[in-house]
Amino acid sequence: MDSSVAAFYDDLADHYHLIYPDWRAAVARHGQLLDALLRAEGLAPPARVLDCSCGIGTQAIGLALRGYRVHATDLSPAAVARAAAEARGFGVALTTGVADFRALAAEVPGEFDAVLSCDNAVPHLPTDADLLAAARNMRAKLRPSGLLLISIRDYDALGAERPRSFAPRVFDGTDGRRIVFQVWDWDAAGGAYVVNHFIVREAGGRWETLHTATRYRALRRDDLAAALRAAGFADLRWHFPANGAYVQPLVTARAR
Repeated sequence: MDSSVAAFYDDLADHYHLIYPDWRAAVARHGQLLDALLRAEGLAPPARVLDCSCGIGTQAIGLALRGYRVHATDLSPAAVARAAAEARGFGVALTTGVADFRALAAEVPGEFDAVLSCDNAVPHLPTDADLLAAARNMRAKLRPSGLLLISIRDYDALGAERPRSFAPRVFDGTDGRRIVFQVWDWDAAGGAYVVNHFIVREAGGRWETLHTATRYRALRRDDLAAALRAAGFADLRWHFPANGAYVQPLVTARAR
């Protein structure tokens, strides 16, 4: 990942909650779903969790609300700062730091019962070498037999379909209406794409547009699984939204 990824999330940090109909409700929902997955794998509060792509804290705060001891890191300093501020607003303890998940071994102290990366963060990694480096660094932060959780978009389907956009969503809030949508520009081979992310807000009878853009790899499940196995993970299992497990396809794996 280059500096443009951090810049994307820095620019979006103050507005990220606007992509949800109700972000605080999403925090509770994500915490509930991840708690269920952790408990199914034999972990429960006060287990130590590293959220290594925490953004503004959607998953980290959700788990902290349920009693987990969470350390939240991200490549984006602005996102990390907001996550810390939001945790205080929710009344939960959350430690934070700025870290690249390809360098967790050097940049994050301690050992954890679980490491998680949700909301399609790992596909920002452009190459197999980057992916393997991230997987090895996540492995380095886990205790023996510790649990890894990673969620990504369903690129097995999206890579074949190559959608050009996501349908606009219109939300009505106390501060006016907003429209959230994305335009996707695929490369010729279909292995990567640029997301143009738009938040259009009504304020005082006028409309204002926030546009940010970033690049993703269309990371297929088999390619992620191969990197995890090469990094020392075993017992890989996929969990899907259709089964109510999480909001994206999510893989769990154990550190060998």
